[in-house]
Amino acid sequence: MYEQGNVSAPKSLKRLRKEVQWTELDPDLWALVEQPESRRAIREAISFAAREHRHHKRKDGETPYVAHVMRVAMTVAHVFGVQDIKTLTAAVLHDTIEDTGTDYDDLLEQFGKEVADLVVCLTKDPRMVEEEREEEYFEGLARAPWQARLIKLADSYDNVLDSSTSKVRTKAAAKARKILEIAGDDRPELAGAKAALEGLIAAMES
Repeated sequence: MYEQGNVSAPKSLKRLRKEVQWTELDPDLWALVEQPESRRAIREAISFAAREHRHHKRKDGETPYVAHVMRVAMTVAHVFGVQDIKTLTAAVLHDTIEDTGTDYDDLLEQFGKEVADLVVCLTKDPRMVEEEREEEYFEGLARAPWQARLIKLADSYDNVLDSSTSKVRTKAAAKARKILEIAGDDRPELAGAKAALEGLIAAMES
């Protein structure tokens, strides 16, 4: 995969798809989590997300939605090289408040304040009209902790990689470019993640 901070020649989209065929949790993810307590936390997050997203499908109408959130966590770990357990946990849970009946207090009680706060940063307010909602979301994300911005880059990475048609890929790439604009580069982890996402978009367009 792309090294942090090093934009090499883009791989073909077909090759990238072959390398990142994640429909189940990669066993290698466990090797990144050495402490039993950390393993329990990520396991509980995966189970929680699977229950909450149990009725949701991806845009293809067939793939269980939970496959996406697990791939986002694996993108954070394996593509972006960030192995912090709270960041990985938030990645698994990043759509639970926005797309399920989960609220902040549920995450606070089960996973702690840091994880719950990161998920809130990644959540759009459904009470607002779309244009205002999007503007408020991106403004908030630009001010969010670097871990939240990294998770959003991973979310965009998976959405581009998982696009099934050229129309969907074009739309996903446009959204990804917006995230690239606001993600910042105040951490080396962000610079590496942005390089990976830029490389993926370049491969898609080649």
